[in-house]
Amino acid sequence: MATDSSVPQIVEVDCSTGITTTRDMTPDEIAAQVKMQADQAATMAAQQAAADAKAAAQASAAAKLTKLGLTADEIAALQS
Repeated sequence: MATDSSVPQIVEVDCSTGITTTRDMTPDEIAAQVKMQADQAATMAAQQAAADAKAAAQASAAAKLTKLGLTADEIAALQS
């Protein structure tokens, strides 16, 4: 069956027969894929924001400890 190359494809493999079938994704499958991609992007953005906030908090804490007179080695020992 000829398929439109602009529509995402699904490859199905029947392991009992070894027959491979390529077909167009259904509108529901396309919508599910788009939702999964959006969810993954949101998760990655949240993880990056949390990592950035943690790094900023650590840098702020290190600066405050330096103002209190701790050395870089002492600060590193506290952070480990």
